[in-house]
Amino acid sequence: MTHPTAAAVRPPRRRFLRAGTSVAAASVLALAGCAAPDIQDYASERPALDLRSYFNGTIDGYGIFTDRGGKVVRRFTVVIQCRWSGDQGVLDEDFTYSDGTKENRVWRITRLADGRYTGTAGDIVGQARGVARGNTLNWSYTMALPVDGRVIEVQFDDWMYLMDDTVMLNKAEMSKFGIRLGEVTLAFRKR
Repeated sequence: MTHPTAAAVRPPRRRFLRAGTSVAAASVLALAGCAAPDIQDYASERPALDLRSYFNGTIDGYGIFTDRGGKVVRRFTVVIQCRWSGDQGVLDEDFTYSDGTKENRVWRITRLADGRYTGTAGDIVGQARGVARGNTLNWSYTMALPVDGRVIEVQFDDWMYLMDDTVMLNKAEMSKFGIRLGEVTLAFRKR
């Protein structure tokens, strides 16, 4: 029977250091990949987004909900009737889901200074807070969602990107306790 020598059991120091360096580099890259976008990244993007201008009149939207694995779990359309009086806006949303379910949500939005907004709706816990820069708006809010006969509070990190005068794209990540639950993706078209 042969026994391995101590040198055979212990990896050479150089190989260990190289492996440690590779792990550290991979960790830095992984963390950089997890970094959230910053609204300032979009400050120079055009066309400039003014919620009062875009969300004024009738907007049609088409969207999907995907689970955390990326599978589409629900499709929907939405028609939004929008109006503003000064810095106060109302967005009256009528949703129709692929299973025939209908839902209404009315957002009341206030434009503040420096591209900031607040918003409330019946199923929003507290206030939504938004910041617009360039062609982009980032909303953060908590929504009370009915799930299997109970209500759970889910956090949304909601990003809207104005493409031109009529088209806006919207992507919102849903999470609970910091765990990603899924995503909502929408395309809006202004009539």
